[in-house]
Amino acid sequence: MDALAIGAPRPLTPAVAPIAAQARVEVGPLEMDWSQIVRRCMDGDSGAWAELVRTHHRRVYGLCYRFTGNPADAEDLTQDVFLKIFSNLASFDGGRGSLQVWIATMTRNLLVDNFRRTRNLRATGSLDEGWESAEDFKPLDRLTSSGPSPLESAAGKELAKMVQSALARVSLDLREAVILRDLQDMDYKEIACVLGVPEGTVKSRISRGRAELARLLERTKREVM
Repeated sequence: MDALAIGAPRPLTPAVAPIAAQARVEVGPLEMDWSQIVRRCMDGDSGAWAELVRTHHRRVYGLCYRFTGNPADAEDLTQDVFLKIFSNLASFDGGRGSLQVWIATMTRNLLVDNFRRTRNLRATGSLDEGWESAEDFKPLDRLTSSGPSPLESAAGKELAKMVQSALARVSLDLREAVILRDLQDMDYKEIACVLGVPEGTVKSRISRGRAELARLLERTKREVM
């Protein structure tokens, strides 16, 4: 299924894939009138749609990657998220919350549905596979940085693998709260809107999720020593 299949104007179809490949520099989303941009998207303005995808792609991809631990799956799910966003633009109400929170909610719901649908199909192999290619997420940093030594770089990659592996083993409700807070930098009120739970529940899940992640990391540390 592509954007044309859900009624998008013809120019919009090529917008998602090229932007998905190049959208790595995040524009400040709060500086834009997103209600107006959404209206333009609904009116068939391919430039407005391209701007929306370009601005929010990195956050959506990051959320998908942290849930799946697999770059290829994250890219596929990111495409699915933006198709879902496009087909549901009419449901966005700027008076009820920001576009960023609305998109995060759509992303989270799709990821949870995908998690449940594929629960019995997932392989038991390591979720770390393809980690190096996932680092294309920050190409600019690697090109402009003087860079750590090879030893420091290897140690950093190993630590990143350990964190991602441990995160994948944290229970789903706690994992999503930790990801939204610590990796997506959302505040408690925004997370409560995304998850559809009270702020007190959000804080509890974050606290428990961090504790579970720390416990898993400590166990992994003991195993490799």
